[in-house]
Amino acid sequence: MNAKILEIENLTVSFDGFKALNRLNFSMDTGELRVIIGPNGAGKTTFLDIITGKVKPTEGQVRFKGRNLRSYSEHKIARLGVGRKFQTPRVYLNLTPRENLELACNPRKTVFKTLFRRTPALERQTVKELLETIGLSAKADLKANLLSHGEKQWLEIGMLVAQSPDLLLVDEPVAGLTDEETYRTGELLVALSKSHSVIVIEHDMEFVRQIARKVTVLHEGSVLFEGNIEQVQSDPRVIEVYLGQEIESEDDLPSATAFSISPSLTP
Repeated sequence: MNAKILEIENLTVSFDGFKALNRLNFSMDTGELRVIIGPNGAGKTTFLDIITGKVKPTEGQVRFKGRNLRSYSEHKIARLGVGRKFQTPRVYLNLTPRENLELACNPRKTVFKTLFRRTPALERQTVKELLETIGLSAKADLKANLLSHGEKQWLEIGMLVAQSPDLLLVDEPVAGLTDEETYRTGELLVALSKSHSVIVIEHDMEFVRQIARKVTVLHEGSVLFEGNIEQVQSDPRVIEVYLGQEIESEDDLPSATAFSISPSLTP
């Protein structure tokens, strides 16, 4: 078995001459939780687009579980085991969390069958466990439009997990959440990383500190730096990119606190 679930080699993506990704190299181990940060224009969204097949590389390749994804369409890549959660929750607001999860467990099932036919026992058990995992058991039979923004985020993460992907791609999961919701989202992603490989795109540095084991910093379409959060916050190149200042010596390094609260950190 390939220990690397994802390998990206010398990847370039050009749009009318603009290189959204520029000879990017990246890899992650099976079972790893990786956080990716970077300023505006760093290539974070294109990075996810290239993995899911929404965008095809100009040069280079993406390998998922050792398989080159260039010839695969988006839906075939999803079937291979890549699941993506977008920034804005995409749930069925007129259905309950239970019904949303039942639909996600069986993508061939229609809304009509979900509402009017009995769900198999094994599927009901899966949904029950997912509701517990995402913390929505008590609201399982409320309409999803009554959930808070954070609860909708958890529901969509649950719907993603229901499809049994090997790799979860999660894009800015805590945008607009309260501090408590943010912390609970972090706990959820850490728990899921015990059974899935997870990539999280995020700019909230407090949240990154909560969940990160390894952080990849993107800049101008390439990997600028990789390391743990302490290494990232003290690296002169990263500080220069985020804070716009040149570091000449260790005495010039700003504190981790200054790094984390700078307005320039928002990508």
